[in-house]
Order: sequence, then C-alpha cells, then structure tokens
Amino acid sequence: MGIPIVADVMTRNPVVAKPEMNLLDCAKQMVKGKVGSLLLVNEKKLVGILSEKDILWALTKRSQDQLVKIKAIDISPRKLATIRPSATLKDAMQKMNKYKFEKLPVIKAGELVGLITTRDILNFKPELYPELEEFASIREESEKLKRIQKASERNFVKEGMCEECGQLDLLYNVNGSLVCESCKEGI
Repeated sequence: MGIPIVADVMTRNPVVAKPEMNLLDCAKQMVKGKVGSLLLVNEKKLVGILSEKDILWALTKRSQDQLVKIKAIDISPRKLATIRPSATLKDAMQKMNKYKFEKLPVIKAGELVGLITTRDILNFKPELYPELEEFASIREESEKLKRIQKASERNFVKEGMCEECGQLDLLYNVNGSLVCESCKEGI
C-alpha cells in the first residue's frame, strides 16, 4: 500500500451553502446536516467557511431576529487554510496542527472537491499516527471531564439542541423550554 493521501479519506460531498445565505438558514442547514460548519461556495469556488462559533458570535452581537439579515459571507473568516487532494495525510495533519483547525477544505484546480477532518484521518488508519490517537484520547477525556463537572454543578435534563440558539449541548428546563447554559443565564 502506498502513502495514504487526502483524496483517499476526504468527504467528497461536504455540506455547502451559498455565501449570501442568511445566518438563520445556515444554522438550520447545520442542524439538518448534523455538521458544525458550512463551506461557503459560489460556482464551485470556496469563498468562506461558517462555523457554529461564528453564528454564536453573531448572536451575542445582534438580536436573534437580525440573523435573517446577516449574510454568511459577512462573518466568515477572510483567510482560509485549504489542502490539495494529492497531499499526504501527514501533510494534512501538520497543516491542521499549524492552524489549530480540525478540518480543511480540499481544493483542486481552484474548485472545492471535498473536506478532510481529523476524524476522517483517525477512522482511516489510526495506527499510522499514534500521536493522533493520543490527541483524540486527551481531547475525549477533557470533554468528558467538562461534561462531568457541568453535570455535578447543576441538574440538566438531557443533551440536545437548545430551543433558543440551536447549539448542541446539555439542556435545562427553564420555564418549559429546553435551553443550554448560555441561554439559561440570559433568561
């Protein structure tokens, strides 16, 4: 077997959105696609990336009803890190580590052809990169500790999507609505 490359493990049909799509519709599309980010594409050209964090940031700066007025491209980061499908998985991991990203859009001849994530690489052949297994294990344990700490500090109902902001998190029953901790504090 040759050296594994990005094209071997990338997602070939990532969830995309038009750059002029409003943030509320983007949030709905993320929930529907069960993804944490959307690749903003105009005529097969990647023009931006919109993450859950970007939408949450917009929510803290603007009211929820203004989400229909803000376009995805307006809050998308201007600089994008991408990778070629012919790059090795090791190159992809090095770029992800350098920029502290967990995913990279895959570009060939200027057009979006896929998306590669750390999960894609780990699912492909984790034994090739033992340091990735350790990284994933540390991250998972850290997340577990955070969830345990949150659970011990308060009573939560379940894990799911907040009825206020749409974020996936531990939910609390506040006045008959299931909301995340951030929204709970605002009520």
